[in-house]
Amino acid sequence: MAHTELDLHERRAIEDMLNAKVPISRIAAELGRHRSSIYREIKRNSFTDAELPYLNGYYGMTAQREASKRRARRRKLIRLEVLRAHVIAQLKVGWTPEQIAGRLGFDGQPLRVSHETIYAYIYSPEGQSEELARHLPGRRKKRRPRYARRPRGQVFPPERSIHQRPEYVKTRETFGEWEGDLMIFERSQGKMNVASLVERKTRFAVLFRNNDRSSTHLINNLMNVMEPLPQPARRSITFDRGFEFREWRKLMSGIGTESWFCDPQAPWQKGSVENMNKRARRYLPRDTELAVLSSRQMKAIADRLNSTPRKCLGWRTPTEAFREEMMNLR
Repeated sequence: MAHTELDLHERRAIEDMLNAKVPISRIAAELGRHRSSIYREIKRNSFTDAELPYLNGYYGMTAQREASKRRARRRKLIRLEVLRAHVIAQLKVGWTPEQIAGRLGFDGQPLRVSHETIYAYIYSPEGQSEELARHLPGRRKKRRPRYARRPRGQVFPPERSIHQRPEYVKTRETFGEWEGDLMIFERSQGKMNVASLVERKTRFAVLFRNNDRSSTHLINNLMNVMEPLPQPARRSITFDRGFEFREWRKLMSGIGTESWFCDPQAPWQKGSVENMNKRARRYLPRDTELAVLSSRQMKAIADRLNSTPRKCLGWRTPTEAFREEMMNLR
């Protein structure tokens, strides 16, 4: 269903029903709206006055004016042709929206616009028709409002940093410490990808296909793959900070496996799995048709990687080293 703004008629109905003490859920049902839309409307467009608090409340006409002013701000770059032309010109020479917004006062522009408004215009139907996003240093399919974006620091807390990881993991003294990553393929393959895991001490590799890049899908598959191993063989996994791993907390509650995270833009901190990915690319180039790869074929590729002797293992293969460690757990 297409998104439609509340109109004056609906806002007057909300005012009348609030005055009649009708519950929010009933108001939403009467208007055919989700109750969260009604809660948000009341919160954003209610009248408040610190000096006259007894007048505070929701008024349909006042709410309509507030919503109209907000839409006008949002569409400033559509209404004001000169300002729009200036912003587009600066985008085309490589400036970021933040640089453009910050420089407006120096460029003799009488009007101001925030960088969030510029981003909103770039990703609006008007901006997309002009392909403005291609001028950004880094583009996305869509941009969420600033206050709706979740800081990465909350997803990957400092106490899970690789710098807090025990020293024995770094020195590869203990068995069961893994590294994990995703191998990404050409866009024609859709959201399909291959997850790669490497046990740090033995360099033993595991590969499995994912049909979706969602974190929930990936972590569930990862737990299914790791769960058959005894607990000492799956102590921890070190990831990068890709949002594919944001559901990492499920690993501890689901299979008792800890998670650690590299610094931003520091993939070399999980060098074992990065090195293994390079080896795997011999058999899984970026144009691989993942849809036709069976689980048996994926295992055959992993077996081939694990049967190659390694100098760091005294010329043993990862399979031999892994099997020895598993025997030691008995």
